[in-house]
Amino acid sequence: MATEKKLIVYVALAANVGIAVAKFIAAALTGSAAMLSEGVHSLVDSVNEILLLYGLRRSHKPPDRQHPLGYGRELYFWSFIVALLVLALGAGFSLYEGVNHILAPEPLRDPRASYIVLGIAALFEGSSWYLSLKSVQRRKGRMGYFEAFRGSKDPTTFTVLFEDSAALLGLAIAGIGIYLSHALNNPRLDGWASIGIAVVLALASALLARESKALLIGEAATPHLLEKVCRITSTVPGVRKVNGMLTLQLGPDQVMVALSTEFEDGLTTVQIEECVRRMEAATRDAQLPIVALFVKPQTPEQWKDRTKRMDAGDWQTL
Repeated sequence: MATEKKLIVYVALAANVGIAVAKFIAAALTGSAAMLSEGVHSLVDSVNEILLLYGLRRSHKPPDRQHPLGYGRELYFWSFIVALLVLALGAGFSLYEGVNHILAPEPLRDPRASYIVLGIAALFEGSSWYLSLKSVQRRKGRMGYFEAFRGSKDPTTFTVLFEDSAALLGLAIAGIGIYLSHALNNPRLDGWASIGIAVVLALASALLARESKALLIGEAATPHLLEKVCRITSTVPGVRKVNGMLTLQLGPDQVMVALSTEFEDGLTTVQIEECVRRMEAATRDAQLPIVALFVKPQTPEQWKDRTKRMDAGDWQTL
């Protein structure tokens, strides 16, 4: 899975670097603001892929004394930085260039170079987009794409998919803007195309930032994982009932779990400790992505009472 994620990012990086160079050359030959905006867009995407690769590598560092639960959230942090870069550099520059071109329009030179570059860029971006789409389809199951995006705990593939989708839409807007600007002899239309690209990037940035922020602050694990943990730990000898649990997603494959558990009557402290050890072993044997399992002996009545208080906003009772 980790290899697949890296492959998707590497493919996107290679495509964006080559496309960025070609777009800048085409922008210099034609004087198109939309093409220049697209060049900056691809350059920003290239930087973003490098940051995602760095975040992936850092997130797999083992725990240490300063970070006893690991470095999983590094990926969420760098994903949030990526979203900000898309907005600040990509959308910001496209907006600036578009407004500039509208206020001080310059006739486009021969646009054939732009059309060639746009066609090549669409081919490479489309290949990267298709690869990331297939990866998302394998993971999402029966969920819709937006639902899967909102529920995903791994921002890598979805970030690349969103970037590539925005890039393909940006290419279409740039192509239309260049064509209309040349056909109607109205260079301001090229500037409006650049502003259209800025709007697309701003929307993509807002969606990515919203999801990255939620993961960075801390989200619960998926319901599927909760069901597995409950089912596995409740079958351990000495456990009468698993009342409920609190979870925190620390990384795409790193989860902290706190279990409220009712043990059999009459168990000594040593026996309860042995039960907890077997619960930890059971989750490890099931290869669940749990980096820390905390067990709190508690009756169902106490758990229900505390759940009611938590629902009322009193989280100090944890």
